[in-house]
Amino acid sequence: MTNQTQGSKAYLFGIVLVAVLGGLLFGYDTAVISGAEKGLQAFFLGAKDFVYSDTIHGITSSSALLGCIIGSAISGIIATRLGRKKALFIAGIFFFVSALGSYYPEFMLYDYGQPSFSLLITFNVYRIIGGIGVGLASAICPMYIAEVAPSNMRGTLVSWNQFAIIFGQLVVYFVNFMILGEHTQPIIEKMGEALYVVSDSSDPWTISTGWRYMFGSEAIVAGIFTILVCLVPESPRYLAMTGKDQQALKVLTKINGSVKAAEILKDIKETVSVKSEKLFSFGIMVVFVGVMLSVFQQAVGINAVLYYAPRIFESMNMGNPMVQTVIMGIVNIAFTLVAVFTVEKLGRKPLLIWGSIGMALGALGVALSNVTEMPALFPVVSIMVYSASFMFSWGPICWVLISEIFPNTIRSQAVAIAVAFQWIFNFIVSSTFVPMYNMSMGDMGTKFGHFFAYALYGVICIIAAWFVARFVPETKGKTLEDMTALWRNRNKK
Repeated sequence: MTNQTQGSKAYLFGIVLVAVLGGLLFGYDTAVISGAEKGLQAFFLGAKDFVYSDTIHGITSSSALLGCIIGSAISGIIATRLGRKKALFIAGIFFFVSALGSYYPEFMLYDYGQPSFSLLITFNVYRIIGGIGVGLASAICPMYIAEVAPSNMRGTLVSWNQFAIIFGQLVVYFVNFMILGEHTQPIIEKMGEALYVVSDSSDPWTISTGWRYMFGSEAIVAGIFTILVCLVPESPRYLAMTGKDQQALKVLTKINGSVKAAEILKDIKETVSVKSEKLFSFGIMVVFVGVMLSVFQQAVGINAVLYYAPRIFESMNMGNPMVQTVIMGIVNIAFTLVAVFTVEKLGRKPLLIWGSIGMALGALGVALSNVTEMPALFPVVSIMVYSASFMFSWGPICWVLISEIFPNTIRSQAVAIAVAFQWIFNFIVSSTFVPMYNMSMGDMGTKFGHFFAYALYGVICIIAAWFVARFVPETKGKTLEDMTALWRNRNKK
């Protein structure tokens, strides 16, 4: 029920739940390739018109990242011109089309089950389309949640989006496992330099069908999300910026109660003289801070750890690497919840600073274990400390800050730029980790690369802590409209 002093929490949570489904799709789409890539590789190794090399497989496995960069870059234009709700709907359509297209890339163009170079190109186009959906969702979901949430709950509610991303990754691991069932992944044998063949003893179902079901499973979640987006309201901030005050007031009243809603709308209107302002109307610093938050979130190296966790644990020679990877996934979920339940009590800056310090200790611990004699448990614990520290800090809190730190009139443009930088540095870190990790020098051999990679990430974590302490404002308890005054005052100094 909504009254004059209190809005409906059920209504608010329903809206946020729909937006959080976009975060779940974000995690689902980026992780689905982990279970499908081996079957996909075996399928295209059967092509007659080209050689499916390591390089081509690497591009195919990561082609969605190109779409992520495109989607995040155009998210500002779409969110400004069409609104947050329509932008989320478009993201849902991209997810749905990508899932079905990746499941059946031959549709109306090629003979089913006949691998070819043209089919490979078509498959990658569908994966890029899904990446565009991820890019849109990664920018707009936290923005939308921040714009509907009351200031005293905003950090918690936006943090649930990061939880949904991690949860989406775990869901798809489980779904892939269920789809595989009693079938086995293909056995791929190396015959020479960059030359592979599929063993005759490989399960033919996995090669012809299994990977299709894994990609296609996303269509169910994407369809539900796309339908539910039609039922949520437009962001009240966007409605007010486009002159639809009565509609904005109606949404704000349902969320906050009529008295508070009138106050919030008044504050919004005072900060919105026009639909939008030039990007640097509040100075270059606000954009710089937002971009650097995104850059540091990736430059600390977390995705190198998440993407290559089994390889890393295997190099530590301590038990089953897949078991350790699952344990790390559970730890990640638990520490993401730490952020969800403490961000409004402790604030954004303390969590980021302490998380950076924890990551630095973990990364430097792994680096140290490669140049000194340490028990095998030491690097395993160190890498889990590193990962857990990210999950209660840079993982969710970066999204919280990016969604709330920018003034209303430049938010959609600035968020788009910040998130685009995030995906660009995601690609840079992910693509440089393996060559850097395998670097060899003198008597140390590849241990030098192991040491250098984690020492570098540890140093970057320390720099990130200093940057947050020096340049990032605390936004706990502040309204989105307070950001306008904060950056105008900073710009005057």
